[in-house]
Amino acid sequence: MQRILFVCLGNICRSPTAEAVTRAKAPHLSIDSAGTASYHVGSPPYGAMQAAAKLRGYDLAPLRARQFKPSDFNNFDVIVAMDSENLSDIEAQRPADSHTPVVLFTDHIGEDGTPVPDPYYTRDFDGCLDLIERCADGLIKGLTP
Repeated sequence: MQRILFVCLGNICRSPTAEAVTRAKAPHLSIDSAGTASYHVGSPPYGAMQAAAKLRGYDLAPLRARQFKPSDFNNFDVIVAMDSENLSDIEAQRPADSHTPVVLFTDHIGEDGTPVPDPYYTRDFDGCLDLIERCADGLIKGLTP
């Protein structure tokens, strides 16, 4: 079973949404999410993100924010960052012996280097969901042998 970790800054908008969307589309995968910052550890996803996701049938309510840690490199087959800053923060914690790939989510739809914009700041929760659904489909397609 593929183990995938989605990572954004605070783990209250993009990465928990990516976790829920991808889990709904591919329940056979082992999926989790985390944030590079510790601002929201233990908090549920942001209310407006939960509301937007719920309208599309995704339940974020049970999820709780946690911080990314170096041991995640050993616990996942691939780590998926929401933007290049998160990717850099993840790579800065890479253990010397780790070969776990760290990629941007948008790489799976051919938009290499493009970030998933943070709706906490942009307020575009539906646009974020649109992009996350497209990226999840691309990721799942890429994992299918």
